[in-house]
Amino acid sequence: MRYVYIAVIAVLVAVVVLFQVQNFETATVTLFSMSLTMPVSILVFAVYAMGVLTGGSLLALIRHLVHGAKARPY
Repeated sequence: MRYVYIAVIAVLVAVVVLFQVQNFETATVTLFSMSLTMPVSILVFAVYAMGVLTGGSLLALIRHLVHGAKARPY
């Protein structure tokens, strides 16, 4: 089973590297008066990372609110 996990990890790494090599064109992102130019592959990974962080924070907030609503008042 260990070799299956290693093979899956190798395939995922190969797909990520292939994605990065094929999407090296630049894209410009503008927010208000600021602009940032970066490769598309880095932009995709940055947006994914921000989504993971905000999604995890939102899920933690919802769990905290539900737990607080179920707690007995003093």
